[in-house]
Amino acid sequence: MSITPLMPVYPRCGVRPVEGDNCHLIDEDGTRYLDFAAGIAVNLLGHSHPGLIGAIQQQAAKLMHVSNLYGSPQGEELAQKLVDTTFADTVFFTNSGAEAVECAIKTARAYHQHAGNEEKYELITFKNAFHGRTMATISASNQEKMHKGFNPLLPGFKYVEFNDLEAAKAAIGPHTAGFLVEPIQGEGGIRPATQEFMTGLRQLCDEHDLMLVLDEVQCGVARTGTLYAYEQYGIEPDVLATAKGIGGGFPLGACLATEKAARGMVIGTHGSTYGGNPLAMAAGNAVMDTVANEEFLAEVRAKGERLRSRLEQFIGNYPELFESVRGMGLMLGIKMKVEPRPFMVHLRDNHQLLTVAAGDSTLRLLPPLVIEDAEIDEFFEKLSAAAADFEVPSDS
Repeated sequence: MSITPLMPVYPRCGVRPVEGDNCHLIDEDGTRYLDFAAGIAVNLLGHSHPGLIGAIQQQAAKLMHVSNLYGSPQGEELAQKLVDTTFADTVFFTNSGAEAVECAIKTARAYHQHAGNEEKYELITFKNAFHGRTMATISASNQEKMHKGFNPLLPGFKYVEFNDLEAAKAAIGPHTAGFLVEPIQGEGGIRPATQEFMTGLRQLCDEHDLMLVLDEVQCGVARTGTLYAYEQYGIEPDVLATAKGIGGGFPLGACLATEKAARGMVIGTHGSTYGGNPLAMAAGNAVMDTVANEEFLAEVRAKGERLRSRLEQFIGNYPELFESVRGMGLMLGIKMKVEPRPFMVHLRDNHQLLTVAAGDSTLRLLPPLVIEDAEIDEFFEKLSAAAADFEVPSDS
């Protein structure tokens, strides 16, 4: 057989982690890597947080799975925490971000169609977005690289330019059900929405009775210094998809909605075999108990500012490599003047620093939210050494 046992859909590198130690990963050969990727914004408490590990261990010894045919004390506890700390009135738990976005799409359509407006099914989405890898979520994204080989796409999505409020307004038509938008595009290059754009989308939804659906899979759960990024814009969505950090490393996602927005999500309209299982709920409760307080969030904001300030000073030393820094909290991107992937590989292979490349020539920095000054200092030591010995391509 020529195909590998693991389906070859990932361009896997030579790093093979077998252990985690706070903000570091340890390879099977013992090499330590400073992890400023955090599983792409997943391991927000690092890799050995005692509260998270203890909660999962204790729950695993009691009960790992039970059907959603039965009551869920663990799920009710986590849902109440999310309701108490966000705009939402109700929560549906999923296993992933893509599933959370799928549920959000269904919720937006059901809002209209429950009231008999069958013609309202279309969501206006934004170019360079990333919403997941299911058929609906790739259809919601305009990226050809995600579409190739999977056509025809599902109907019901219209793409316009990100941060272009006039284009969003012009796209509204008789089939429009709402907008689906990332407050900060992650895969698209750590591109925050403008205040005018987010406020304007909220106003358009209010004027036309549309659903404002936020994809906070990557930017949510304290990553930006508030529990969810929408708080920094002074607006509230109708529906929100969250995942990644909410489980701290355990697969977990959720769709949050207001009572009004969820009016069509009644018995029999949606479901999940594993969604909201007791083990996932234990992880989510441990994460929320740690991050959903002002002291922790203030620390994230302070760490983000220290990291950003030092980055802005640092990149001036290498004008041939770096252009600017953008993002919020500990979701930061360095826009580069060269293709970021070779530099990402150089950081990883030669300086044991893990980062993530993204669109718009951007290097993503998504460290665990529990980093301290020692890890920030280590990061700059590695970044400085890497920038000094990186060979800039001659064609750049």
